[in-house]
Order: sequence, then structure tokens, then C-alpha cells
Amino acid sequence: MTLSSHFGTGKCALSYELFPPKTPAGDAALAANLEKLMAYRPDFVTCTYGAGGSTQTKTLDVCRSVKQQFDVPVASHLTVVGSTTGDLESYLREAWDAGVEYLVALRGDPPQGETTFQPVAGGLRFANELVELIRSLDMPFGIAVAGYPEVHQEATSPDADLANLKRKVDAGADIVITQLFYINDDFFRFRDRCVDAGINVPIVPGILPVTDLGQIQRITKLCKAQLPESFVKRLGERDDSQWQAEVGIEFATQQVQELLAAEVPGLHLYVLNKSQAALQVLQGVNWPRG
Repeated sequence: MTLSSHFGTGKCALSYELFPPKTPAGDAALAANLEKLMAYRPDFVTCTYGAGGSTQTKTLDVCRSVKQQFDVPVASHLTVVGSTTGDLESYLREAWDAGVEYLVALRGDPPQGETTFQPVAGGLRFANELVELIRSLDMPFGIAVAGYPEVHQEATSPDADLANLKRKVDAGADIVITQLFYINDDFFRFRDRCVDAGINVPIVPGILPVTDLGQIQRITKLCKAQLPESFVKRLGERDDSQWQAEVGIEFATQQVQELLAAEVPGLHLYVLNKSQAALQVLQGVNWPRG
């Protein structure tokens, strides 16, 4: 199947995002979690890699394992950080040979300690250039790119951010997966603006269920996503991990229910290799199994 063919079939597509474990115990935990997650038969699964490509080999190992064990299409993340075009082409061929069918094409964050992005000599500067490179090769990858309902933190304006997204789509992206967000109205406004800008590919909301107040505050501080004050207040009512997970899962379930009612084309769950929150959200919205 092509990436775009998972959408527009009269149903909402489902995808998960994983990251490569760093330890044997992490490998075992991911394997156990995948067994439960795959009961919901996702349309595809994506896997990230570490800063600067530090876990690319492990990423491909995860992709191979998921594809072979569950017969589910897999997508590798790919950024331009620290890579020449030759490095990128080499990885793309390795990924294709590993059975990877789709890619999540990103510019990537600046290396730790740096505040602005600078390409390496012989490298690329923008994600649309990466999409163009992928499309220039003889491997028909499906391509997802990132969208930002609350505007990318480096963008000079919402219009500039949207123009950048359109460049990525015009270069050949099949779908847009959004950064995590917690205010659905931000997503709906973003979706409407995409339509007005002539971006006519599926806009898929990315959802990260909250299980820990401190963790999500660190994450949203880095990516400049907003947490509703009432949600933060409720999470903070108890310094108790079980309570915070219950509140976060309840919030995510309501958020997804509203998105499904608005007929989003897909749902991308940031699993973070912990299945319980994602499973409870899927159960809460009566997502069909098998």
C-alpha cells in the first residue's frame, strides 16, 4: 500500500510512534507492549532515532522486527542533522533494503548546546529539501512531514510557518503529522488554514497522553506547546503518579473523542514505548480490535 492509501477509505487510520530502546530490558518491554498495541491493527508504525542519527541502526532493527513479526508497514524517521546528502542517500538505501516503506522526513533539532540550526558541509538546510532528495531517488517511499498547530518555535510568523509546510507538501509529502497539542481548537484552526493555503493532503493529529506532570511540562517547554491551565491544575492536585496518569488518560480520551467526531483522517499516538496509556485511550474511544 502507499502511505496515502491508508487514508480516505471511510475510516480513521491509526499509527503509533516508537523509539529504539537503549537496553535489553527496554527491548523486552517494547516487545511485550507491541503485542498489546498490535491487537488494534495499526495502519503503520513509525520509529524515531537519537540526536544526530545516533541510533539509526537500532531504528532499522525495530522497523525490521515490527514488520516481520506483525506484517505492519513501518516508517523510519529521518532528519538532515549532521548528514551530507551522501549520508542521507546511503541511509535511505539501507532503509529500503530493510523493508521500510515510509519515512517521516524532518529537518531535526539543532545539536544540544546550539540555538540555531546549521547544516554540515554538503548537507541540507530544510525538510522540503529532504523531501525533494527522497523523491529524486529510485525508491518509492511514502513520506510524512511535520505540522505545527501552535506554530513552529523558530517560525517568524504563522503565515511563514504555513508557507514552509506547503513547500514540504509541494515537494512530494503524502501526509502531515502534527506535533503534540492539548487544545483541539488549535488543531482545528490549523487544519482550516491548511485547506485555505491549498495543502490538500491528510492532516493527522499527533497525540501524547499525559502520564506525568513534570515530564509533560519539560516536553511542552521544549516544543512550545500549550497545556490548558485547568488541566495542569487538576494534574497537580496530587503528587501521585497513578492519579496523574488517570487524569492524563481521561483528558486524552476526551480529546480523541472530539477529534474523531470532527472526522480527522487519522490518529497518530506518541506511544513512547509505554503501551498502557495508549491502550486505555483506544479502549476509551471504543477503537475496534483486529
